[in-house]
Amino acid sequence: MNTDTPRPDRRGFALALAVSAGLGAVVIAATLTLGERQPEGAAAAPPAIATEEYGRRLLRETPEWLGQDHPDPARRMIGNRLACASCHIEIGTKPGTLTLLQTTEHYPRFSGRQGALTDIEDRINECMQRSMNGKPLPMDSPEMMAMASYLRSLGAQYAAMGAGSKKTVEPATFKTPNRRADVAMGQVVYSTKCVACHGTDGAGLLATSDLRKGYLFPPLWGPDSYNDGAGMGRVLTAARFIKARMPLGQADLSDDEAFDVSAFINSKPRPAMPNLDKDYPDRAAKPIDNPYGPYADPFSEDQHKYGPFEPIDAYYKALKKPAK
Repeated sequence: MNTDTPRPDRRGFALALAVSAGLGAVVIAATLTLGERQPEGAAAAPPAIATEEYGRRLLRETPEWLGQDHPDPARRMIGNRLACASCHIEIGTKPGTLTLLQTTEHYPRFSGRQGALTDIEDRINECMQRSMNGKPLPMDSPEMMAMASYLRSLGAQYAAMGAGSKKTVEPATFKTPNRRADVAMGQVVYSTKCVACHGTDGAGLLATSDLRKGYLFPPLWGPDSYNDGAGMGRVLTAARFIKARMPLGQADLSDDEAFDVSAFINSKPRPAMPNLDKDYPDRAAKPIDNPYGPYADPFSEDQHKYGPFEPIDAYYKALKKPAK
């Protein structure tokens, strides 16, 4: 009788191992393939460059990244050499007038100018076309994604700030004088309070001899300034900003001075935006200082631009009163 212990069939074992390995490879490959496949209709991941930091640099160094002097014509999206930070002090991180810290609190919202609900991306493109006198950014571009990401990050930053850090350090809020703005007096204010930074011709002061670096102090009129469709082209809007922020670091203008110098600045030539008659489908929604028609009231374009504004304001308030 044979008492030797039977030995396993090594060929069968090897075959089983090979089959198992093959099946494992198929399962792994299938898992990876399915894992990489995006669900139908899913949004593509944003480009790696579309970061908050890139957005911050775009706002601070707008003419360098998107300006008319960029070596790549496809990237020339703005028609002047202003930066977003020219108006949004400290890249929008300073509390107060024209801060960007609370942007997420205000959007989405209805825009009377567009006659539609708008979000942060829509507002960016309004600035691109008006304040920057340029073209709208494609919604799926890295630049749009990065700028929107930066603005949304400021909302989180603001929420984390203490009460002391949120405090606005500005003069008393601008109150509109009940008169027509005096352009000639505004020129006097400009020559004493503004000319040192913005120049006698309003052309500003370039940062360096390299035009891509933009301005240290921005031009206030002329071809490198905001166009006539920008919010800053409205006398009351500009006066509020001037009263709160100017002269930079030492805001000390009176209501009358801010009112008159705003009118002087906006009396000067600047780029023209086409199709402004299409703004504000509901003409009654136009701000009372909107400098271009058509209007839903009997007041002249000159009065809408320079005032007095109280009669226009009273006219619209009367329309809103319920009939007795």
